[in-house]
Amino acid sequence: MSDLTYTLSQLNNLSGEDAAFAFENCCTSSRWIEGMAARRPFVSIQQCQEVALDVWNALGASDFLEAFEGHPKIGDVTSLRKKFAHTKQLASGEQSSVNVASEETIQALADGNTQYEEQNGFIFIVCATGKSAVEMLDILQSRLPNTREQELKIAAGEQAKITAIRIGKLLPNDTNPETKISER
Repeated sequence: MSDLTYTLSQLNNLSGEDAAFAFENCCTSSRWIEGMAARRPFVSIQQCQEVALDVWNALGASDFLEAFEGHPKIGDVTSLRKKFAHTKQLASGEQSSVNVASEETIQALADGNTQYEEQNGFIFIVCATGKSAVEMLDILQSRLPNTREQELKIAAGEQAKITAIRIGKLLPNDTNPETKISER
């Protein structure tokens, strides 16, 4: 697959199915995807980002959990490569610091995520962009004492940040109408 990017006009004019595919690359909650596809057309990238947050904030716990399932475990490089391969383009770079982390840090992330998942019933979600593996490990360890309800709220906030970054990658500030739509 080539770059999965669109101009705003192209995104607005996609079929419902193709728009859903595009939005699925940003967040895997089916209700969020449906909400985004239904709220088109967008007049600006900023409005698209605002709608994305509005739609997200109107969802519930089951929708958040569905979105979390679209993520690889932090520190699990094999999972990152295999799970949701079609999101690779937009997710690239989100965990790049894990690739240069020490084996000890990667193992601590994997172990911490296992403990977190056992406690909460979902994997540790953090907006990893710009964070080193050590920083992510510190965040994970600081969040382990939280209740499941606290973590669901925190993780939903982190998911919103991740989705915003992915929308930015989906709709780069390219005003050239000749930008080609990627084939899926």
